[in-house]
Amino acid sequence: MIYGITDLKTFVLGTIIIVLLPGPNSLYVLSVAARRGVRQAYRGACGVFLGDAILMLCSATGVAALLKATPALFLLVKYAGAAYLVWMGVGLMRGAWRRWRGDISLAQQDAPAVQPTNDARPFRSALTISLLNPKAILFFVSFFIQFVDPAYPYPVLSFLVLGLICETASLLYLTTLIFAGVRLAELFRRRRRLSAAATGGVGVLFIGFGAKLANATLS
Repeated sequence: MIYGITDLKTFVLGTIIIVLLPGPNSLYVLSVAARRGVRQAYRGACGVFLGDAILMLCSATGVAALLKATPALFLLVKYAGAAYLVWMGVGLMRGAWRRWRGDISLAQQDAPAVQPTNDARPFRSALTISLLNPKAILFFVSFFIQFVDPAYPYPVLSFLVLGLICETASLLYLTTLIFAGVRLAELFRRRRRLSAAATGGVGVLFIGFGAKLANATLS
């Protein structure tokens, strides 16, 4: 046992599998990379890192238990998150339709989810996506607790080590997505309708994520 972590190898393996599962955070970063480049995509990635860190802190300090014990609060956060994801998806689909018709170029697309008006926008958008997901808070607390020895005198250290492992796995994965997105951008610039179809597909996925979150339950 290391730093109060009961099964480090299983935790690392489980973290890798979880990080690789597609979700709105990774899809958003990939979209920003394809449309705005590496620098902006890493701004979005930083929003994901901070959001995950806040959720892990909430889990470690018992906020997740409060959310689970207060159905009204859970519903409020859940529907706010679902509405935000749907709003982003609709914006992407509108931008895709305009590009399909040839009204705008790739550089001019202004879907609100991925066309920041300033450098800070990808960071804020990614952070919002991360935080407006109550199921993520509940997941973190249920996952972490399995690997922390309740008898260990420094549980904060245990959570810190587990959190660093999660963030490192997320960094490696998002970095891969960012550079893959940049490569996709080169292809999209040469094929307008392919770019429009891909953007529209991402919009549909965001709407799907929003619908899934709206139907989430505490169980």
